[in-house]
Formats: sequence, C-alpha cells, structure tokens
Amino acid sequence: MDGLKSLSRLSFRQLAQQTLNFCLIVSSALMIWKGLSVVTNSESPIVVVLSESMEPAFARGDLLFLTLPSAPVNIGDICVFKVEGKSVPIVHRVLEIHTSTNNTQFMLTKGDNNPVDDRGLYNQGQMWIRQEDVVGKVQG
Repeated sequence: MDGLKSLSRLSFRQLAQQTLNFCLIVSSALMIWKGLSVVTNSESPIVVVLSESMEPAFARGDLLFLTLPSAPVNIGDICVFKVEGKSVPIVHRVLEIHTSTNNTQFMLTKGDNNPVDDRGLYNQGQMWIRQEDVVGKVQG
C-alpha cells in the first residue's frame, strides 16, 4: 500500500513539474515576442510567407524579420501591409510611391512573381496603400 501512495505522489510531482515547465516555456516565448515588438517598434516583428508571390526572393514558409520604418518607405523596399477588412497581411515590393502635399505617402505594391500590380488585391476602388497600412519593412 505504501508503494502505491509513493507512486501516486511521484506521478503528481512529475505532472506538476511538467505543467510548470510548459508554463515557463509559453511565458518565455511571449516575453521574447513582446521584447521584439518593443525593439522593432512593430506589432508583428516576425511573419511567415504564405504564398509564392515573392519568389525567388522569398519562398513559402520563410520567416521574415520586420521593423516599422522610421524613415519613409522607398521604391524597391519590401513591406508587409494589411488591407482594411482582410485579416492576412501581404508581403510585397513597393513599385511606385505618391507623396501628397501634406507628406503622406501612398504606395503601389507588386509581388515579384506576379504579372500585375496589387490593385486587384486592394479593396474595390482603392488604388494605393497608405503609410498607416504598413505593418513593417522586411529587414531579413
């Protein structure tokens, strides 16, 4: 009978230790994510490429490290942006830039592997991506 009690205590102790280890791993991952968010000044410092639209530069499944551009975006920069009403961000290269009189940037983007620009991906009637739609600029 004593052997059964010590076995159940051992099982409980192992379960408690595994639960604590799992909680430490999850909290460490969250701290690293939030730390990267602060350092890069980006809500999403790491993103995954979901399509082949940027091949050969990036393949599906590649991880991209982002920073929020403090300087204006330039033609040729690869940016991650969100289209209003759509949940999945897009990773494409800036093809054209239009700057308004109040220094607001509007960008036209295109995937390297796509035959046409992204106007078909934007909302109906939208011709440009605004600076505030940019989630980050690809750094590596």
